[in-house]
Amino acid sequence: MKYHNRGVIFMSYRPSDLTADDQLTIFGGYANLTDREKKHLENSWAESFRNEIYPAINEERFAVLYSDNAASRPNTSVKFILGAIIIGMLLGLSEAELIESILFDIRFQYALHTLHCSEQPVNEHSFRRFRQRVLRYKEETGIDLMEEEFKHLTSVMGKFMKLNPTVKRMDSMMVASHCKSMSRLEVIYQVNANAVQLLHKNGRDDLISDELKHYLEKDDLNDVIYYSKSDELPSRLATVISELTTLLTVMKEEEWSEFTEYQHLCRVMEEQCKQDEKGEIIPKENGEISSQSLQNPSDPDATFRRKAGEAHKGYVVNIGETTGEEGDSLITELSVEKNTHSDADFCREYLESRPDEAEHETLILDGAFGSDENFKLAAEKNVELIATALTGVLPDPIYAEFEMNEDGTSVVKCPAGHTPLRQHFNEKNEMCRAVMSTDCCANCPHRDKCHPKKQKNSFVVNVSRKKVQRAKYMKQLSTEKYIQKARIRNAIEGIPSVLRRKFRIDEIPVFGLLSMTFFIQVKVVAYNFGKFYRSRRRTQTSCALAQVTE
Repeated sequence: MKYHNRGVIFMSYRPSDLTADDQLTIFGGYANLTDREKKHLENSWAESFRNEIYPAINEERFAVLYSDNAASRPNTSVKFILGAIIIGMLLGLSEAELIESILFDIRFQYALHTLHCSEQPVNEHSFRRFRQRVLRYKEETGIDLMEEEFKHLTSVMGKFMKLNPTVKRMDSMMVASHCKSMSRLEVIYQVNANAVQLLHKNGRDDLISDELKHYLEKDDLNDVIYYSKSDELPSRLATVISELTTLLTVMKEEEWSEFTEYQHLCRVMEEQCKQDEKGEIIPKENGEISSQSLQNPSDPDATFRRKAGEAHKGYVVNIGETTGEEGDSLITELSVEKNTHSDADFCREYLESRPDEAEHETLILDGAFGSDENFKLAAEKNVELIATALTGVLPDPIYAEFEMNEDGTSVVKCPAGHTPLRQHFNEKNEMCRAVMSTDCCANCPHRDKCHPKKQKNSFVVNVSRKKVQRAKYMKQLSTEKYIQKARIRNAIEGIPSVLRRKFRIDEIPVFGLLSMTFFIQVKVVAYNFGKFYRSRRRTQTSCALAQVTE
């Protein structure tokens, strides 16, 4: 039995028929073009998309979204729908503009193999319904079909561009949520208002007490929030929290538990409130509120984070780019998470996803990705991790000269070649306390670098395997080999600018992690196609020049 999306129009799956468009050179609009017009069309993005991308779309992957009942209404071609969405993202078109272009622009029809159609197979619902099916399938099964297709299409483009899969660079970028920024007073107020409106719409005005009825008034938001004086804010906050408590009391029946409005009440109570010593509900201090707290009921997945001194509300996108022989590159790894997800977490998750038998790979990234745990995991996964601009406290390079035993529990030799008199390993902080003789340390040329502490009859130096490994890695980074590899990462820093400027990644008009991820995935496919098309044009030009000069 095939999976079926609930809540969307019941359709049967029908594969695309590319042969139906084969006669376009004889019939239809293409035949009426002049030779000059045909030449421009064939040199445009439409030609490359028509021949390389459109046929490569694996629509069978999406067959699970439709019925296997042949009597049902057949679906619009997945190749057409997904291909159109990619083109729309490439050209920065709204859905309305995209539909108009498909209806009236021969380049779109040529690229999407619909020149033969008497009527273009698209309407104002086509793209939304497809997204709904993909997102619901992911929500209910955990399988991200769009992620699979992103990797597939990127692989197709990468083979043509002769990318080197053994060299990758990684970076992350903040992506803003499209929702309005709210104060904690606004958040609690809006959650309360949504719950009261839910009760009202369901005919349960009997549960709306007099103290809650103001939420049904037209100008209540302005009266409570925007017309309040600064010295009134504490009392206003206490009031909305009291009303929040009342709503949780009257909506405690199980019939409300599945409603998002009630779930938001519970969440805000946990995130924003606490009990005092008398058992009364009071607001938490600002420092007690997690960055994971609800920022806006419209986008419950959006989180808050400060990075590089700036406040961000929304999501974080991690990008892994693979380079090629001719300076070409494509985004081959993509992850979207709440913006509290750290760079080190992204790196760890990528390394964990690699098969143990995968070929050797060099991964170049910023220092924030390179935790000690990730370096250890990278070695286990046959990955050479090169992190630039290491974060945290950096040890003196002299610690690279310490020799420790295999499990890092004792110092074998200090940089001067001396063995400790005795030592103790602290399992809690994984630090080895090595006691050295006075004769060894008193006049040692390394004393000012490893900083041993003078005791009555000895010197003590604290060494850990992490500190030694970190110092050794710093030493490697200073070599010409690593300097050259580190430079490879610099080019990736231009990607966020392109995604913001051309693909307007901070202006995605949807809410929620699932929807944001879908849009970002398609935008990145479009970004990759742009690079693929330019690479293809450059290759064709080079070949043409070579033929002329022969």
